[in-house]
Amino acid sequence: MTEETSAVTHLSVVMTTDQGEMSQTTGETGVTSSSSSGAALYYFECFVVVIGIIGAAANGLILYALVASKQHNKHELIVNQNALDLYSCIFLVITYGMKLCNLHLTGSLGHWLCMFILSENLLWSGLCGSFVNLTLIAIERYLKVVHAIWSKNKLRKRMIYAAMACAWIIGFVQLLAGFLTSAVVDGICFGYSFWKKPQYKMAYGIFFFVSTYIIVIAIFIFCYGKILMAIRRQARVMAGHSAAGPSIAQIQAHQIQTNVIKTMILVCAFYAIAWLPENIYFLLICLDRNLSLMDNAYYTTMFIAFLYICTTRSTIEFL
Repeated sequence: MTEETSAVTHLSVVMTTDQGEMSQTTGETGVTSSSSSGAALYYFECFVVVIGIIGAAANGLILYALVASKQHNKHELIVNQNALDLYSCIFLVITYGMKLCNLHLTGSLGHWLCMFILSENLLWSGLCGSFVNLTLIAIERYLKVVHAIWSKNKLRKRMIYAAMACAWIIGFVQLLAGFLTSAVVDGICFGYSFWKKPQYKMAYGIFFFVSTYIIVIAIFIFCYGKILMAIRRQARVMAGHSAAGPSIAQIQAHQIQTNVIKTMILVCAFYAIAWLPENIYFLLICLDRNLSLMDNAYYTTMFIAFLYICTTRSTIEFL
């Protein structure tokens, strides 16, 4: 514990459960958070809890509608996406609700509360799993449209179920990073704060940014772009075979093309806009230890991201 206490001395990036007036200092640095930052943190956490409740209700209703209409067997990845989002919203409420309680952590119970809840490990497991599942939805649509024959002959239900399981497994794998870099010091939970070397922190920040943002956006653009190209090519072929006016098939093809364009724009734009501030800020934190997870800029980036998770994404997947 000596090394961990020493690490707190030089800690500038912390995820702490202390709300109040944020009047504590971070070790030998002697930096005292202002009361305005404490108030901003309190209101931010209150808003996040409200958003989480709304998101849980929305995703729960969508899951119920899918099951009631017996569509859950036709849209397995959509069901999985809403299940992951529901999980994320529930732990969003639990995590930030407990942070509002301003608990003083002691003993083994305090340790495990920090490891799983207050460090946001379980919350981010669901978020990372949902990122993976979003890419799987795009890939599935790409295969069914661009490679329709192969998809019909080779894409089996067991492959879809395996992909769904992978989304959950990959999400929970990131728990390891949280366990290795989180600890309780003086009753306060410090999440993702204890790194053996600064290089490890930088590497994690770069990996997180690339894997959860750059790669996801690239897959969206590739898959939906290819789908759009395939539909346009099909529409031109149909137009060449129809000399007299637009047929019903052409009208349907145009509607499909419009829906694909709408889906591509909404999925890519909403994800890119909502997650860019948080990803950039977290990357900068990992590269510069003078930045903090406890200032108004961080609250703003996370508020936008949580708003996207809970109120927007549950409707996008159906377009």
